[in-house]
Amino acid sequence: MIHEKKRTFNEFAASKGLRSTRQRDIILDVFLSTHQHVSVEELYLKVKASNPGVGQATVYRTLKLFVEAGLAREVLLHDGQTRFEHVMAGEHHDHLVCTGCNAIIEFENETIEKLQDEIATRHGFKIRSHKLEIYGLCASCKG
Repeated sequence: MIHEKKRTFNEFAASKGLRSTRQRDIILDVFLSTHQHVSVEELYLKVKASNPGVGQATVYRTLKLFVEAGLAREVLLHDGQTRFEHVMAGEHHDHLVCTGCNAIIEFENETIEKLQDEIATRHGFKIRSHKLEIYGLCASCKG
C-alpha cells in the first residue's frame, strides 16, 4: 500500500515535470506513517524531528502536491485551520468536527450516501466527489 502510494506520487510528480527529491520522499514517508488528520505545522514538527534541514514551506508545498496527486484531502476547520488526511482508494467517510477542541470524528453512513445520490439524480447532477463536515461539540466539550 505505501509502495503503491509512493509510486503514484512519483508518477504524478514526473507528469508535472518535477524531479524526485529526498525531501519530498521524507515528507511522504512521515505523512503516510501518520494515522490522524495533521496540520502543516504538526507534520513539519514530525519531519523536523528526524530531518532538521526540511523547511516548513517545503512541507506546505509538498502537502499541496499530495492533494493534487489524490493522496491527501484537505479538511478545513471552523477556525480556519486546514488539516490533511490520507485518501484511500475506494474509501469514503464524512466528518464530525468539534468547534471546542477541533477533534475530528470520522463516520460512514450508507443512508446519507444514498440520499446524496438520489438528490443528485433528481437534479440531473453527476457527482464527482463530495465531503460532508458537521460542526458542533463533541461529548467531552458539550459537558
